[in-house]
Amino acid sequence: MNIGFISCSLLGGLFLLLWLLFTLLGDRAALLISGFNTLPPEKRALYDTARMSRDQRNSFLLWAAVLAAGAALSQLVSQYCAIAAFAVWLILFFREVHFDVEKAFEKYRRK
Repeated sequence: MNIGFISCSLLGGLFLLLWLLFTLLGDRAALLISGFNTLPPEKRALYDTARMSRDQRNSFLLWAAVLAAGAALSQLVSQYCAIAAFAVWLILFFREVHFDVEKAFEKYRRK
């Protein structure tokens, strides 16, 4: 086994577990989202927690799929496929990172 396969498999498995957790908890899982849990309860009520949880759940599934593909391709084709999968995952991950809480959750604000 190569290190690319192992690392992609472990990280992909972690994201599958997080996907399962968000699936089971439903809209209550929004409290697990970084930044949202620090908001006061009256501000949290202004956001659509079900949509937030669903989007985060779908992100975890997408990340797991990318890393699973990287693990499979690193085993079948080349170890460098794992590096490509990590690069794709990093792009997907940092696309969702925001340092401002208001900007991070503005698309979930109830109207």
